[in-house]
Amino acid sequence: MKFTKMQAFGNDYVYIDAIHQELKNLPELARFVSDRHFAIGSDGMVLICPSDKGDFRMRMFNPDGTEGEMCGNALRSVGKYVYDHRLTDKTELVIETLGGMQHLTLTVTDGYVSNIRADIGEPRLSTKVIPINTEMDTFVDQPVQVLDRTFHITAVSWGNPHCAMFVDSVAELDVEKYGKEIEHMTSIFPNKTNVTFTEFVSRDYLKIREWERGTGETIGCGTGCATAVVTAILTGRCDRKVTVEQIGGPLLIEWDEKTNHLFMTGPSHTVFESEIDASHILQ
Repeated sequence: MKFTKMQAFGNDYVYIDAIHQELKNLPELARFVSDRHFAIGSDGMVLICPSDKGDFRMRMFNPDGTEGEMCGNALRSVGKYVYDHRLTDKTELVIETLGGMQHLTLTVTDGYVSNIRADIGEPRLSTKVIPINTEMDTFVDQPVQVLDRTFHITAVSWGNPHCAMFVDSVAELDVEKYGKEIEHMTSIFPNKTNVTFTEFVSRDYLKIREWERGTGETIGCGTGCATAVVTAILTGRCDRKVTVEQIGGPLLIEWDEKTNHLFMTGPSHTVFESEIDASHILQ
């Protein structure tokens, strides 16, 4: 099976052309290729598939085999993949995901994509859409007791559930302890949730650490960055254009006041391309 390893801010996935290769047993395949000890190793598996609604369809699987709705960094990397592999010559793309139709604008340098701007649409704040078990219409800056401390949590959906909260220092926080607890807090988040711990630096700069549902801590998450910015703006901390520092590097996020859409801009990189014997799964 042919594959490409790509990363955006250290958020690394195994990308597979599912247009020209027949794949089976996808949850098992995702668990296999994501294993960092016995296979390729990644934050998950992304399939590039044909689409009747857009230019391509993206399917994303977590390392535990569950299928995710959307991932901003993976989405941007799909744009680079399809152009660099000559599956398209378009620099404006519409990608179908479980989280909805996503729009990409590619910057091309010397025949290859050097930067990708993703329009990930409007933040969905309705508690029925996210979903959240509450009678409130939105869940913004709400106090939630988590183990030995209280976090003020804001919840957003990008087609997949996210929440963010502010802490004094992301570097000093036990992300695994609190991230795992919040992810599995199904009394509030029936579908579990991604968790973005956010540190305020200035009105145009934030720092985050991300705990991803089904994955654990990752060093980059585009929709996590977007959630942090939405949370910061809704709570009066930040302006509409914010650089978000992840462990893997800074991502520019813009929340356009006219369209209410979020835009994320940054690079993606191909690490290597190869083949792996997955015949025990694909048979």
